[in-house]
Amino acid sequence: MFGDYIEGNFGNSTSAAALDDFANGPAAIPEKTHGKRRKFRTVWISDVHLGTKGCNAELLIDFLDHVDSDTMYLVGDIIDGWRLKKKFYWPASHNDIVRRILKRAKRGTRIVYIPGNHDEMFRQFTGLNFGGVEIRRAAFHDTADGRRLMVLHGDEFDAIMLAHRWLAFVGDAAYHALMAANVWVNAVRQRLGLPYWSLSKLAKHKVKNAVEFISHYEEIVARAAGERGVDGVVCGHIHTAEHRLFSHDGKTVEYWNDGDWVEGCNALVEHADGRMEILHWPAEIARREAAEASRPTLVPQAA
Repeated sequence: MFGDYIEGNFGNSTSAAALDDFANGPAAIPEKTHGKRRKFRTVWISDVHLGTKGCNAELLIDFLDHVDSDTMYLVGDIIDGWRLKKKFYWPASHNDIVRRILKRAKRGTRIVYIPGNHDEMFRQFTGLNFGGVEIRRAAFHDTADGRRLMVLHGDEFDAIMLAHRWLAFVGDAAYHALMAANVWVNAVRQRLGLPYWSLSKLAKHKVKNAVEFISHYEEIVARAAGERGVDGVVCGHIHTAEHRLFSHDGKTVEYWNDGDWVEGCNALVEHADGRMEILHWPAEIARREAAEASRPTLVPQAA
C-alpha cells in the first residue's frame, strides 16, 4: 500500500474500501480503550517523518491513545518520501499511526492533511478526500474565541528550500545521521530509567547559525500571515515548537509552530475556549505516570 504512496499512485489505486480494510486491520500496538482521554477542540501535529528510524512512533501512538479532538491538522512531513525513496523502512508501528488517524476520521473527527516538502508527492491530490482525510495546500482555522489562523507546513518560506534544493538534501542526510545517534542515546537512557531527551534539539539550540535561521524564519512566516490579514499562523517544518508575537502594520500577529515527532515530540492544541497550548508529550507522560504512582493503593479489608 505504501509503495503506492511513494510512487504517487495513491489516488489511482487506493479505494475507500481498501482504506477501510487497512484502518480496521490488526495493530501491532493495540489501541488503548480504557482510561480518561483528554478532549481538545483542535490538534495540530507535523513532522512525524514516518518511514524513518528517527520517528518516535511509540510516543505519538501514546498521544493518539490519550487525546481526542473535533479537528486534527496534519501540518506536513507526516511521511518522509525523501528517505523512503532511498531505503524503504516501514515498521508495524508506523502502520498503527496511519490506522489510528483513519479511525479518527471514521469516528467523525475532521482530518485536514497539508503535505510538506518531505511528503510533497501528496500535493498533487490537493482538494481531494481519501478515507475522510481532506488534502489541502493550506488552510484557515477559526478559533473558538474568534481569531483566524493560517495553517501551512512552512517550507514555502525556507530560503534554502527555495534557492538551493540540493543543499536541503545534503542537510537532510546530516540531520538523519544525528537522528540515528539520537536513537542510540535514548536507548541507553531508557535502560537507565531516564526519560526521553533530544540530542539534536540541544545541538540546534547551541549552534549560532541555526538559532539565527530559526529566528529569521519565524519573522518571515509571521509577516506573510500579517500580509494576508489573518491574526496568526500555525506551521511546522523547522522542528522547533514555539509561540511568538510579532507586529505587522500596527497589528499583533501570532506565530505558532507545532514542533515535531522526531526531536521534541510536541503537539499544538486548542482548548474549548480558544486558548492554545504547546504540549511536550514526554513531559505529559512523566506527569501522568507520577500521578498514577501517587494514587493510594486500595487494600481489601478483612472480613
